[in-house]
Amino acid sequence: MESRFPHKVLPYLLLAPSVIVVFIFLIYPSFQSLYLSFFRMAPFGNRRIYVQFDNFIKLFSSAAYLHSLWITFLFTLALVVVGLVVSLGLAVTANQKIRGIGVYRIALIWPYALSPAVAGTIWALVFDPATGVLSYFFSSLFGYTPDWRTNGTLALVVVTGAATWKMLGYNIIFFLAGLQIIPEELLEAAQIDGAGAWQRFWKITLPLLSPTTFFLLIMNVLYGFFEVFGLIDVMTSGGPGRATEVLVYKLYYDGFASLRTGYASAQSIVLFVVVAILTLAQFRFARRWVFYQ
Repeated sequence: MESRFPHKVLPYLLLAPSVIVVFIFLIYPSFQSLYLSFFRMAPFGNRRIYVQFDNFIKLFSSAAYLHSLWITFLFTLALVVVGLVVSLGLAVTANQKIRGIGVYRIALIWPYALSPAVAGTIWALVFDPATGVLSYFFSSLFGYTPDWRTNGTLALVVVTGAATWKMLGYNIIFFLAGLQIIPEELLEAAQIDGAGAWQRFWKITLPLLSPTTFFLLIMNVLYGFFEVFGLIDVMTSGGPGRATEVLVYKLYYDGFASLRTGYASAQSIVLFVVVAILTLAQFRFARRWVFYQ
């Protein structure tokens, strides 16, 4: 059988740019963070003191860090559950054969094209206690203007809503793709056998969407832990009273605002380990409900 690549070096040359980028921007910084996590460093990095596991011990004895860890889990859980349920519902609606459906699909997808900072700015303006549109409606209908900038619980709800909205387009794209490859014959046969719309969705559509759902579950967890910095920085800067200070924002604050490089490096390692454990756990338990056939 003739080789696809007659030149044995060619495949490695084609892969080299990607490997170099991954090494420079992922592998090397990861090892550097692991190394720095065992040191206490001067603010300007001109002196290092080896402290062994002292930074990690301080992390898990810090009430502020444990609070940030708890807030991150709550935030990510709400983001994943609400985001996937709403996205699936919108995708099912957008999968209907009606006139002008392409326009609706584009309107549903476009929020994902926005940067986190832009999405955060939009939500901050809409919910602004003084000039926001939704604040005006709340004031008109209920005589009450919710001030999410001073109420920690409300701020977390608003930030979670903004992050969920930002991710909707991404989820809808994949759910739509999954819905469109489900054989129509299966749904028609179930309908002929007397299955209602809910039974067809629960017994046929949802199981066949399980690989897509599993993929989006992992991607939304990664998004909740790693990719919401810009949105939170624009909307709340971790406030009020650290109510929205998720792990990635606390890492930034300790590393770049407080200049505690070793302490922040330890946080990055813990964050990586937590996300890795969650991802592996999802793969472990996915066998019970994901169907690939």
